[in-house]
Amino acid sequence: MEEFYFYTKGLTVGYHGVPLIKDIELSVKKGEILTLIGPNGAGKTTILKNIIRQLKPLGGVAVLDGSNMEELSGRELSKKLSVVLTERVRPEMMNCRDVVSTGRYPYTGKFGVLSEEEWKIVDESMRLVHIEELAERDFTKTSDGQKQRVMLARALCQQPDIIVLDEPTSFLDIRYKLEFLSIIQNMSRTRKLSVIMSLHELDLAGRISDKIACVRGDRVDRFGTPEEIFTEGYIPKLYQMTTGSYDELTGDLELPAVQGEPRVFVLTGNGTGTGVFRRLQREGIPFAAGILWENDLDYPSAKALAVEVVSEKVFTQFSEAQLARAKQLIDNCERVICTLDTENLGSLGEGLRELKEYALKLGKL
Repeated sequence: MEEFYFYTKGLTVGYHGVPLIKDIELSVKKGEILTLIGPNGAGKTTILKNIIRQLKPLGGVAVLDGSNMEELSGRELSKKLSVVLTERVRPEMMNCRDVVSTGRYPYTGKFGVLSEEEWKIVDESMRLVHIEELAERDFTKTSDGQKQRVMLARALCQQPDIIVLDEPTSFLDIRYKLEFLSIIQNMSRTRKLSVIMSLHELDLAGRISDKIACVRGDRVDRFGTPEEIFTEGYIPKLYQMTTGSYDELTGDLELPAVQGEPRVFVLTGNGTGTGVFRRLQREGIPFAAGILWENDLDYPSAKALAVEVVSEKVFTQFSEAQLARAKQLIDNCERVICTLDTENLGSLGEGLRELKEYALKLGKL
């Protein structure tokens, strides 16, 4: 375990002496990002609160930089680890620079007076998260995205080796989610900052994380790289999904397919059909789609939303059987929607051109 800056061994967490999650084994190296995912109420926040010592573990240990965290003094811990929680802080009569400066208190004397050098660190932390223009603004009069970045600057101001964040993107729109996580990623790369956080956004977790821990039931069900976690069929099981679908390869969530005999055949490919599939689903119209190669951009959404998908193996000509099935579906459908410019598809598009002509002759295109 010496190569890990932080790890847990046999950690058991819960409330009032009742275990909630047992035998938690997590590990983070310097500069790595570890993300906890799992359903609401699974215990992600409880694990984080044990890591930052808001709660006392019911068993096992958490080790930080070679030391049992229970044995570190508050000042020692605050010099190594900083925290950004979801609770919205409401400091009275403080501007943003003042809020950020509180991150330096572990390093000040008993009077808490910051030196000129301390204020330089405060300003540098604000610069790192791009909030210099907020320095003199009343903290309570900033947006949720700005508040979150101020609290991140405050955490960075502690100059920690590891930072813990509980659902840091919960109140942010898509622009601020990406900006916030980009800052975190940049800190991990350039400053070897280790990060432990929980996220609800699976697509973002898969993109930013070096390691992911999946909290399910009374255990961490999986722990590994995103490639090891996002395997076919696992995420719906983790979240106990009963409607719709989730595609681990693309990160796409889709609502349930409309059932019934297909009324529309969508002749599509190259990513041009997904918007049409979703519109038909919204309008409650069952449809079929094809012919799609199994590596086509439209294939995952077609598989999720169509009553039937006529498909073919990658980089092969369409077989007579698949062409015949597509024509049979066209015969039974009320209309055909073609989203492709079939004339510019080369030799592999020959079958699609044939189907388009077939639909045209039937007056269904």
